[in-house]
Amino acid sequence: MAQPNWIQRLALAGTIVASGIGVFLLQNQRFEVVVEQLKNPTQAELERQTQQESDRLAVLKSLPSFDFDNLVADWAMLNFLYYFGDTEIRNRTSYTLAPEYFQVILDRDPYFQVAYFFLSASTSLYAGRPDRAVALMEEKLPLLSPTTPEKSYYVWRYKATDELLFLGRKESARQAYLKAVEWATIDGSEEALLMAERSQETADFLAEDLDSRNAQISAWGAILGNAFDEATQLFAIQNIQRLGGSVEQLPNGRYAVRGVSTESTDNPDSLRLDPETNTDLDQD
Repeated sequence: MAQPNWIQRLALAGTIVASGIGVFLLQNQRFEVVVEQLKNPTQAELERQTQQESDRLAVLKSLPSFDFDNLVADWAMLNFLYYFGDTEIRNRTSYTLAPEYFQVILDRDPYFQVAYFFLSASTSLYAGRPDRAVALMEEKLPLLSPTTPEKSYYVWRYKATDELLFLGRKESARQAYLKAVEWATIDGSEEALLMAERSQETADFLAEDLDSRNAQISAWGAILGNAFDEATQLFAIQNIQRLGGSVEQLPNGRYAVRGVSTESTDNPDSLRLDPETNTDLDQD
């Protein structure tokens, strides 16, 4: 005797529901595995992702611009900020791609002033390639002028700092500080004139102080004031102290950085407030 039609339909519906639940459970397990892989990628997966990003940057370097250079530079900068900000992953893979990002960014837009700051900080301090940072700045500086882009004198300061602290090029650093003085003076704004004075002081230290400790302390003070993470702040403080300077955090959050007394730098007021670094710099 044939089963009623409704019983067959019910059985079919039950089979479909059971199959659906089975598929859902299998897919859910697979999804959980994928999520876990994204949250805790293996070292091999991280290395593969790093190579893929390196390949993408290589392609960007060779792509024609189609008059969209600024957009490409902005896109690369956003990707760099995402890359640089993922501290947990960077601690496992390093910051080796930092200079590659800035080669793309500054090739497309050499007037991207803030990019030079991130270039100096990330490539010199984190990627350990101050030579790449300085070389890229040297490549682009002839394209700049004292007024283009705005505050372009800072690029000379970044170059000088990297040369002084990481490459040991005292005379080249002194000349870069003097160029910062020249460009900042031409700019003529209040901030620029303060930077001109600050750069001249550091250049004078390099010319007169044979061990250059106060010049290095001043440069590390600039890094301290501009640091955007505690690790860099601590690194800068340790280097200031290593050179014989001292650091005091003020109630307003700024830092008072004091240099060492030397025969050639006996003016107690020769180092003072530096608006670029948000750091009080005073001579003991």
